Amino acid sequence: MGSELPSPVLELTGVRAGYGRIQVLHGVDLIVPRGTIVGLLGPNGAGKSTTIGVISGQVPTSTGAVTMLGHDVTGAGADALARAGVCTIPEGRGMFPNLTVDENVWMFTHRGVSTREARDIAYDHFPVLAERRSMMAGRLSGGEQQMLALARALATRPSLLLLDELSMGLAPIIVEQLYEQVAAVTAGGVGILLVEQFAGHVLDVADQVAVMVNGRIRAAGRPHEMAEALSGVYLGG
Repeated sequence: MGSELPSPVLELTGVRAGYGRIQVLHGVDLIVPRGTIVGLLGPNGAGKSTTIGVISGQVPTSTGAVTMLGHDVTGAGADALARAGVCTIPEGRGMFPNLTVDENVWMFTHRGVSTREARDIAYDHFPVLAERRSMMAGRLSGGEQQMLALARALATRPSLLLLDELSMGLAPIIVEQLYEQVAAVTAGGVGILLVEQFAGHVLDVADQVAVMVNGRIRAAGRPHEMAEALSGVYLGG
């Protein structure tokens, strides 16, 4: 039926997780459909980074289920999830500053993606990186480093892209350019979970928004439906 949402790339069902005896997530339900951007918003300490950790296999669940592309991947490690198509751009960008731009792209040529294909994907999305391919990544501007992190992720042809604080420390015009590329990626069916503290551009680019507070999803729906929830519990502005 035409009105149905696309099938999920990712689904969390009743997920509880934490660190040792400290429980951070308290029964989280979250769905990321194919070709869709889901924004996960909330203040510091809400549990957003722990959610990313669960999805990427770095934080184990205590109860609940994690399903990816219809397969139960609860308890799978980070390497297995990466091979299954999960790619994370962590807060802080996660690139290699002492390697060139081109070497950074080459580092992500796995899962059957050739070096040439990885370069084509990266430089087609971000032509400025092609101009700087011989430059050490640590010498790039903050915006260019974030472009490189995103380009490397796209070069792996992920099924699920996890973006953690993509806009941190960047000028609004750079954030807007990055989000334009993020939106274009979904045309290929990639599901994207966009985690941010500040609503900002997320409400403009996301198809669905979930608001997390104290380890629970307090509200979820279309961005225009979230104004009341955001004003009530989301303290980032």
